Amino acid sequence: MPKTDVSNLTQLGSETKAFSSPEEAILERVPASHQGTDYVVRFVMPEFTSVCPMTGQPDFAHIVIDYVPDAWLVESKSLKLYFHSFRNHGAFHEDCSLDIAKRIVELLQPKWLRIGAYWYPRGGMPIDVFWQTGAAPEGLWLPDQGVPPYRGRG
Repeated sequence: MPKTDVSNLTQLGSETKAFSSPEEAILERVPASHQGTDYVVRFVMPEFTSVCPMTGQPDFAHIVIDYVPDAWLVESKSLKLYFHSFRNHGAFHEDCSLDIAKRIVELLQPKWLRIGAYWYPRGGMPIDVFWQTGAAPEGLWLPDQGVPPYRGRG
């Protein structure tokens, strides 16, 4: 198997400060070494946080991202730092969820991507956000995201 070139990465393997906003955060990618093979990569962020743009109160979500790579993979440390950059970012659930998905799509141009953002209640009501780039590739084994409907998640 060919060795993956990581010489262009700026965060992996070095001390990295947290970013103060998603716009400032740097998402990085590495070449996918199994191009031509359809497979699913899943990232789960069970303790995602942002803040309500109206009240400044914290919001919490369980986010699941599935994607089928083409030429690129997202570098996981940069993804974690990107998620962390939302901690003090004021945005509605829908905006956070779609901004994350669309930023990853812009970076990777995957064959397919979906996001399930399962938000804990705000005002007594959970707001879940789902989006995908289109139909999943034919024949792809796609597991359920495994997050039950809200009944006091945890």
